[in-house]
Order: sequence, then structure tokens, then C-alpha cells
Amino acid sequence: MSVGVARRHVDPEVGGELLVERSVTGKSWRLAAERPDAARSISQQFGLPEVVGRVLAARGMAVATVPGFLEPRLRDWLPDPSHLLDLDRAVERLAAAAAAGERVGIIGDYDVDGATSTALVRRYLEAVGCPVEVRIPDRLTEGYGPNDAAFATLADAGCRLVLCLDNGTTAHAPLAAAAARGLEVIVVDHHTAEAELPAALAVINPNRKDQASALGDLAAVGVAFVLMVALNRALRSAGHFASRVEPDLMAALDLVALGTVCDVVPLTGLNRAFVVQGIKIARQGRNPGLAAMALVAGIETIDDARKFGFILGPRLNAGGRMGESQLGAALLVTEDPAIAAELAGRLDLLNTTRQALERETLEAALRAVEPQLRDDQPLLVAAGEGWHAGVIGIVAARLVERFARPALAVALEGGVGKGSGRSIAGFDLGAAVIAARAAGLIEAGGGHPMAAGLTVDVAQLPALQAFLCRRLAATMALSGPAESRTIEPGRAELRVDGALSLAAVNTHLARKLLQLAPFGAGHDEPRFVLDATRVMQARPVGRGHVSCLLAGPAGPAVRGIAFRSADTGLDRALLGGGALRVVGRIRLDSYQGRERAGLEIEDAAPLG
Repeated sequence: MSVGVARRHVDPEVGGELLVERSVTGKSWRLAAERPDAARSISQQFGLPEVVGRVLAARGMAVATVPGFLEPRLRDWLPDPSHLLDLDRAVERLAAAAAAGERVGIIGDYDVDGATSTALVRRYLEAVGCPVEVRIPDRLTEGYGPNDAAFATLADAGCRLVLCLDNGTTAHAPLAAAAARGLEVIVVDHHTAEAELPAALAVINPNRKDQASALGDLAAVGVAFVLMVALNRALRSAGHFASRVEPDLMAALDLVALGTVCDVVPLTGLNRAFVVQGIKIARQGRNPGLAAMALVAGIETIDDARKFGFILGPRLNAGGRMGESQLGAALLVTEDPAIAAELAGRLDLLNTTRQALERETLEAALRAVEPQLRDDQPLLVAAGEGWHAGVIGIVAARLVERFARPALAVALEGGVGKGSGRSIAGFDLGAAVIAARAAGLIEAGGGHPMAAGLTVDVAQLPALQAFLCRRLAATMALSGPAESRTIEPGRAELRVDGALSLAAVNTHLARKLLQLAPFGAGHDEPRFVLDATRVMQARPVGRGHVSCLLAGPAGPAVRGIAFRSADTGLDRALLGGGALRVVGRIRLDSYQGRERAGLEIEDAAPLG
């Protein structure tokens, strides 16, 4: 299919105009469905530019819901915690532990969601009188989730009650062994569950098969916060704070926001409220660990979810990826600025090492999937000996970004593969991996719809790929006939919120668009088409980026940047200069003390 502009029509199944059938990167562009009456009402009532009203209306917003969207409050979105199965039983046991000053164990995960969950719960339990012992399994030597050695260590430290945070939902054997030791285990998780739950005092997970809950999109740190809210209510009723200062749970929302953003869960409903309110706390710099990490990363103020997701998150993840899994949680829980500075510096150095390994592994993975792309495999599996298990999740994500197909990256050693996968919207990869385990194709594995991890015998890799491809094909068939299917691996589509002239890209519009933040999964940052744009002074910068100036028939030129565009087709289009249609996101930047609007360029297409 040739690159070019599509015939202009509206697809009744999708509801938006197809603007470009195939861009320079192989994507189609589709305009969001328009609701002009609702857009006009929103713009007029709230004093917003017409284009911002269009964005909100196209995302299903009505006038009555706009205030709650722009300034979401937790009390409007947080249901009664007791609707979560096993939660009241867990609260009762934790309240007894607090009353007795009992030592409590925590087994956390090594990613940001696990680190924030661990820091949140540890801070709260210690504040109400429970000494806490923490174990974070090593990604490289122990793998994901609880294990016998972790439970043994906590038991030897005097813990009889253990919380599994961001893990445990499918850990049947380790939890059975823990029960045999006489340990009581509370699982606080959000990963996809099987019909049968492990042996535990409580399994609090809004994604249990037998659970009806509006909280299924929460990250584990969000579930942990809901549990702490319920525990705080119970302790208050029991008079626990008559002689003790009641912890301020709202002050911990910076941790909840960080974990929510970095786990890439939908930023809608309660998650949006968590992030909006959490950024307000983060801006105050109350957490010494976050403040130290921001300083190392060159951030003056944490005032944007993107700083969580793209700057702080990767550094916090670096410890778990590079074999020092305790560092992230230790940084977020410390109150000592000197210790925080030391830990932040170590994580920053580990992140630099991680970036080099990621580049090397991605190059190998791209070579590995070339034959699969020629065969038009709908799901990609890249495997290699000697790959660092700490970077395979990022590599899988890069493969999905580039090829718009679910992907697994697998590090092989001694005939065994440690794999990490990422998915596309509409295909539940976590459920597919659990099904593969039930079919005997993998040794261990689990996850959630957009991400999963697994352990597999190298001889089973072809059968595993075939199994997952069949699951994907079945999901595609259920999503509709071929001509209107909502899942189409290999064919990425950019949803565009509107078309603008280059002259409309200014600081006023950029500030108004920021009112719609935070952006993330389920609430993408608005993107716009700019027609008849002349590309000037394009040049490669950094590692695979392209910087340029964009000029139109009127008004000043606007600076543009295309990140990670090397070898995507976008780099060649921009470096070639000339007139193009471009798609991008309007950004507000400060330069030499002066604000200016720019465009983060995502794609381009020839004029026509």
C-alpha cells in the first residue's frame, strides 16, 4: 500500500473521519468523533478555547461532568472499601497487629508499583505501631512474586503476618508453604486472577474472578491505599489514636500517583483523582526520596505526570532491573535526606547502565523478529542467549511501539527463558499467559491485560508463540468482522483530536490543554494534525531524535522534536525537509526564562 492521504470518509463503526490511510511510519490517522453542540457548550460555560471543548466532548464529556473531571476529588470516586472481598478480614487482622505492636512482614515487587505499594504500607504500619520487615525478591535470581526463601527470612525475623504487595494472586505453591509454616498471608494485588485462589488469610484484588468492583483498573498501590483507608477507619473507631498521632494518608498520595502513572493503568475515575491530588503533594517535596531523585534527574518541581512516567519512574525501576531490587522501596521510605541522596545517586547510575543494555538488546531483538514480520506473525517473540533479564520488558514495549503487535522478549540461559510481554489494546495478555500455564506450555507466569511475565523452557517457545497467536486470532474474531475489527495487529492507528493551523500553536492554547492533564493510558494527551507545514533546519539530535523548525503561511515558526524516530521513516521524512502534514502534541517549554509552545512530532504524511 502506498503512503498517502486517505479518501475522506467517516467509518460508522469507529465514528471518526479517516484522514490518512498510511503515514510515513505505516500508521493510519483517524479524527475523533465530533460532538459540536457539546463542544460549544463546554467551551462557552468554562471559558475554554473551542478546540479544548472539542477534545472534551469527543471523549464523552458532558457539561455537568466537566468540573469533576478538571478537579477530581477522591471522595467522589472512592467506593466503600468493604465491597472488596476479604478486605474486612484483612483489616481486622491488621488492626489486631497494630494494637499488639506486632512485627509485620512485606513481600513487595521490584517495579515502581511494587516499590510505592511497599513504601506506602510500611510507612503507615510503622506510624500505627507495627515494626515492619521488607523483602523484595531479586528479579534476576528469584523471579517475580513470593517464594519460600522470602517467607523463611520473614518468619526468622519474627513475622507471623505477611503482606504480599503487587504479587501473590497466582502464587499457589509459595503461599501453601507459608501456611504450612504457620504464617498468615494477606495478598494485596491487581493482576489477573485464576478461578482458584491461593491459600491465604485474605486475597484483596478487584480483578478476582468472583469480585464485582469498579476498581479493576487500579494499580496495586491504589488497592493498597484503599486497604489503608479502611484500616485507618477501623483504628480510629477502636480509639487507637487517642494517644497516638493519626497518620495523614492524604500526604501519601504522591506515592499512589507515582505508582499509578508508572504502571500505565487507565488515568480515569479514581486513578485520575489519585494522580491529580498526588501531584499536588509531590509538588511540595515532602518525600525525601522523591525530592532526592528529582534533584539527581535535574527536575526543579514534580508538577507533571510525565515527570513520574518518563524521568523518575525509569530511575526507580533501575534497581529492580539491574539486580538491586531493594533500592526503590528503600528510597521512598527513608526520612534521612543524606541516605536519600545516596540511594538516588545509585539508582541514577544503574539507570545509565540499563539504558546501554536496552539499546544493545533492542538491536538484537529487532534482528530476531525480522523473519516473523516477513511471515506476518500477529504476535512477536524475540529470544536471545545472554540478554539481561532486567531490560526485556522495555524491549518488548519498544517492539510493540514499532510494530503495533503484542510482543514477548525472552532472555535465555541454560535452556530456560525469562520472558516479559507487552500487549495492544483489546488483547488480554495476562489472561493468555495464565491460559498457557494451564496448558503446560510455561513453567510460571501471569500479569494483567497489557503486560505479563513468564518462565518457559526454550524448547516450548515455538508452541507458546503458536498458542498465543491462536488466542489473539480468537480475540480478533470476537471483536468483529474483518472490515470493522477493533483489534488489528500490525496496523497502528493514531487518534487525532483535531486539525490546527500552525499559527494556532501558541502558549495560550498549550496552557489550556494542560488543564486536561494528567495524561496517560485511557486519557491520551491530545494530538493534532497540522496541514501544509514546511519543515526547516531538521537535524539529528541525541540518540535517535530529530529536531526541526515548522513554518506555516502565517505566524512565527514553531520548534518541533521527534523522539526515538530513527529508522521509523519519520526521521527520513523530516530530514528531507519540504512540505508535510504532521501529527503531534503541543508542549509548553521554558527556554532562557521564557515560555514557548512547541510540537512533539509523532508522525508525518505527504501533502495530497
